Amino acid sequence: MPADKPITETIMPLGDHLEELRTRVVHALYGLLPICITALAFGKQILNFLLQPLFDALDEAGFGAAQATGPLETFGAYVKVSIIAAVIVGGPWILWQGWRFIAPGLYDREKRFVYVLLPLSTLLTTAGVVFLYKVVVPSLLSFLLLFSADIGTRTPAITPIPQGITPSTLLVLAGDPPAEQLTPGLFWVNTELHQVRYCVANDADSSPVILTQSLSKESAIRQDYRVTEYINLLLSLLLAFAVSFQTPVVILVLGWAGIVTTAFLSKYRKHAVFVTAVAAAILTPGDVASMLLLWIPMYLLYELGTFLLLILPAHRVAGPAEGPDAAS
Repeated sequence: MPADKPITETIMPLGDHLEELRTRVVHALYGLLPICITALAFGKQILNFLLQPLFDALDEAGFGAAQATGPLETFGAYVKVSIIAAVIVGGPWILWQGWRFIAPGLYDREKRFVYVLLPLSTLLTTAGVVFLYKVVVPSLLSFLLLFSADIGTRTPAITPIPQGITPSTLLVLAGDPPAEQLTPGLFWVNTELHQVRYCVANDADSSPVILTQSLSKESAIRQDYRVTEYINLLLSLLLAFAVSFQTPVVILVLGWAGIVTTAFLSKYRKHAVFVTAVAAAILTPGDVASMLLLWIPMYLLYELGTFLLLILPAHRVAGPAEGPDAAS
């Protein structure tokens, strides 16, 4: 490997640095533009994907559908998730432009640290997002729905059916009748969707149109979750998990800087349990379920960081010093 160039050969005037920075920022924004347009084109699919855990939890608990209480609520959520998706997908492009700006000022052995940290950070962020979507969100929603279901429940009075009254029977199905059986005036309970569904005639061409009314389990607290509040909760948890899953990266950087050692990390393992618990309580919305679901992986990530620092010390990553640093 050739020796690093002397630092005097990489010095640039301040004006050139600012011009290079402006160029990288412009390139980053230009690269995000088509990604943002594509994200907006698929925004409905993205929003539906993010809402699916809520729909599944509501169906499993036997409650009604999610709701939007404002005319711009669903559209605002659509725009928000589309822009965030564009930033996430375009993240590697932004990082590449940042790397193109700072790389000329680094020695080859200094670049090796970045070559370790960037893939590790990307992998950990992806793991945190997948863990949140597949494990944390379904468990959290199930806990919250079931927690409120039995609060304030009341036993209704028993009243016999008066004599001479013949009770009618409501059609109960696991789905909808086939199209050839749909006639105006037909109504039934769809147990899969937890809805009463009515078939009426379209005013324009008299074709069948289905109207719905959501049903919920008996509960004193009606749990109608708003789209905006759920999306805000999901995005706050997404940020919390993305940040907390960088724990091994932080440990590696501190270890390479000589601030901590593997012996130090092992000695203060009990303190790490407390610190990660406090961090989980701060990063999550405040409920016990989400705090525990973040705290446990955070502590495991602390142990992972300790292990990585053991097998990847700074001298092993940097390799032998070359160029002007060899003498030092």
